[in-house]
Amino acid sequence: MRLTMTITPGIWEISHVELTIRIVCALVIGGLIGLEREWGDHAAGFRTHILVCLGSALIMLLSIYGFSQFAYEANVRMDPARLAAQVISGIGFLGAGTILRTGMSISGLTTAASLWVVAALGLAVGAGFYYGALLTASLVLINLFFLNKLEKLFTRKRKIIEAKLTMKDSSGQLQLVMGKIEHYGAAIISITADSIKQDKEEPLLQLNLKLKVEKFKKIPQLLDDLRLLDGVSQISYQLVDAKVHKTAKASKKESNAQF
Repeated sequence: MRLTMTITPGIWEISHVELTIRIVCALVIGGLIGLEREWGDHAAGFRTHILVCLGSALIMLLSIYGFSQFAYEANVRMDPARLAAQVISGIGFLGAGTILRTGMSISGLTTAASLWVVAALGLAVGAGFYYGALLTASLVLINLFFLNKLEKLFTRKRKIIEAKLTMKDSSGQLQLVMGKIEHYGAAIISITADSIKQDKEEPLLQLNLKLKVEKFKKIPQLLDDLRLLDGVSQISYQLVDAKVHKTAKASKKESNAQF
């Protein structure tokens, strides 16, 4: 004798109208968040966020309603979360592709996080959790559009510069440079050194620095003190934020720096 489970009719079924609403809602939410990323010229933009949100919503719909023909079998146990859970772990490869590391500087974390959130929003919409999805999407948009400006307001005095120092490749020279940088409270983001060989002359070292300086007025003082160090023959720097390139050449025979 065949046994059947008593299940509320329609719990594993969805109309075409409701399915369309959920898919379109996922498209709109993913598009709005992706639009902000597109304006910022990020790796994952408008279309990528739409695709992630649509795919997540479809996986959630498939997980809940795609196997409805088996829901009434006695030996079948439905688990709508099992298939959808793979979306959260699977979205990691997309997020990893948007993260770029250069030296000690990392970019793309916000875009990776937005992709992860969009995937979660797609799952929520696919499950019919409209209020939670819309509330979260609104907060995400507020975070991306407005809190970014607030963050810049608090950190506007902090400047990042890229500096190149040409100096003698001698013992203790690097420690002198590091000491001056530490004295002015500048943080070293990245540092690389290249050896410059010259015919019949003492070898030189080109130091490439990326520094974070809390106050703009400290930059000329820091560079001037670096210029006056024994063994430093040339300094050039670039303000990363303002995209302004300035070059300074210094030698012990000159009394003024040329910025």
